[in-house]
Amino acid sequence: MEEIFISRPEIAIDDFMIVFLSGALTIVFAGAYVCIFALVKIKKLKNYFMPIAYLFWVLTVLCLYVLSDLIGNHPFTQKVLFMTMLAYLFFPHFIFFLMDKSHENHEH
Repeated sequence: MEEIFISRPEIAIDDFMIVFLSGALTIVFAGAYVCIFALVKIKKLKNYFMPIAYLFWVLTVLCLYVLSDLIGNHPFTQKVLFMTMLAYLFFPHFIFFLMDKSHENHEH
């Protein structure tokens, strides 16, 4: 029987808690970014909360960077993660732009 080789990143035992927390905080901060962004755009929060949303995006990027550094991602994967985070910054803007345009078209 042939031996199956599975390549996976080795995580040092000392880094496990940091890897776990940075992964969890990536999800929490990303959700906070989108939540605050959406609430400001639908006028449930004042506009001065928008910098807080961008602060959560920066925290998401930092946590993802720590996570990718600790698990030893390949440089190509790090570039893909960077592009993904840039898309995550601009995608909500694009969605709300489309939403505004569709409301204008259907209301008038």
